[in-house]
Amino acid sequence: MNQAVPLMTLDEFLPWAEAKPKEAGKLELLDGMVIVQQSQRWAHATFKYEVYAALKVAIREAAIPYFAAPEGLTVRITPRTGFEPDAAVAPLPLPAGDSLEIDNPILVVEVLSPSTAKIDTTVKLKRYFEVPSIQHYLIVDPEGATVVHHRRSASGAIETRVIDDRSDLVIDPPGLVLPLAQLFPAPAT
Repeated sequence: MNQAVPLMTLDEFLPWAEAKPKEAGKLELLDGMVIVQQSQRWAHATFKYEVYAALKVAIREAAIPYFAAPEGLTVRITPRTGFEPDAAVAPLPLPAGDSLEIDNPILVVEVLSPSTAKIDTTVKLKRYFEVPSIQHYLIVDPEGATVVHHRRSASGAIETRVIDDRSDLVIDPPGLVLPLAQLFPAPAT
């Protein structure tokens, strides 16, 4: 039986969502309303992990004072909106061990799935850039072996480019090089 959930602030939502069983699906808050995403398939979950792992390696190789965060932490957009990106990069220090949020991310990543493609490419595109610290938003399409890189320019405009080859993606700031060939290996012949 579906139960109506009252409108919430993000401060009310985070402990409420933490108490829900993971089988309930991924929970996010949009303008005070709880959004429930479908459970994910193995291929999607493992691809998100690969993106996170590639970001960790890129940070280590760049030797910069940043960290990669996996899915599970919320990015506060407004007092009534918070999204849980599939991966993120933020400056050190690390959040407190009991934190439910990632503060000041510079990069957020969403991995497309049929159930999230529309919100990832519309609502989240607009809303992530309401966060002043976010400079880059990557939308990764594992099926199409494509990355759409949205970047805040020096003037504040959002620039977009589509990367559909297996080249290295330079993310500056903070100075990361993400090898797309690792994420999208060449098809077997």
